[in-house]
Amino acid sequence: MPLSEFSLIQRFFTQQPVRNASTSLGIGDDCALLSLPDGYELAVTTDTMVENVHFFAGADPEQLGHKLLAVNLSDLASMGAKPVSVTLALTLPRVNENWLTAFSKGFLGLAKRYSVDLIGGDTTSGPLTLTVQAMGLVPKGKALLRSSALPGDFIYLTGSLGEAGLGLKIIQGYHCENPGTALQRFHQPNPQVEAGLALTGIANACIDVSDGLAGDLGHILEQSNVGACLDWEALPLSDVVLAYINETNDWSMPLTAGDDYELCFTVSPEKAAQLTINCTKIGVIESTPGLRLQKSGIIQPLTSKGYEHFS
Repeated sequence: MPLSEFSLIQRFFTQQPVRNASTSLGIGDDCALLSLPDGYELAVTTDTMVENVHFFAGADPEQLGHKLLAVNLSDLASMGAKPVSVTLALTLPRVNENWLTAFSKGFLGLAKRYSVDLIGGDTTSGPLTLTVQAMGLVPKGKALLRSSALPGDFIYLTGSLGEAGLGLKIIQGYHCENPGTALQRFHQPNPQVEAGLALTGIANACIDVSDGLAGDLGHILEQSNVGACLDWEALPLSDVVLAYINETNDWSMPLTAGDDYELCFTVSPEKAAQLTINCTKIGVIESTPGLRLQKSGIIQPLTSKGYEHFS
């Protein structure tokens, strides 16, 4: 007998006990109930992933479950919010129990790592579409915004740049002698939750790098009404990304490729010494609008276009 909607939810998505004190009521009623501690605000984000748009048909469901949650936790990290709970909406072409077992393993495994409660959602029939709404707590008035960068701020980046973009190119046919890390970064990114929490009170502006560094930093520049100059030689590029650039001369790839899910943030020179996370200084915020790149001693304009739907 095919699983009903409620049997599906019960079997695959209720294995996780309530973990957060903010979750008053989880799955099982018409709504979940959350309580906010005094002095905190609720940060809320939503992301949708559609088959053949955000992921390839036949993608590994366990990796897909991980990535779906990771991209939402990354948004919370960019605001300096502590993840609390998520809702999950699944549109499925059919009920495939093996697929659901693997998907829920990837999703709930990452949720467990950050003590995130799955508190509700929806299931329906249709083309494979996955939506998460994630909620986190941030001290009132302390959220990291895109609109707070100031001229003279140093620009920093967590982790390394371009490996997820290289992973996509490998999937599309590019030959790489050591593809493991790049593919891992593309399929199972790690949201920088701890880094985002550590930046509260230190960073001025912050964004996660989901659609490419140039495009995402461009959002900070636009909303803060400032410009920036990036230092090519300072960018944290792995050996496999450098090998790709040397072979193809496609030096713009790590600046424009998406799916890194690192944090790009700005810090005043006075607070730079307070940074305790693994990050690299990659440029400076300037008062002159626009994004520029210093490469081999030459400063050139850099387009801030990242990935855009409907373009």
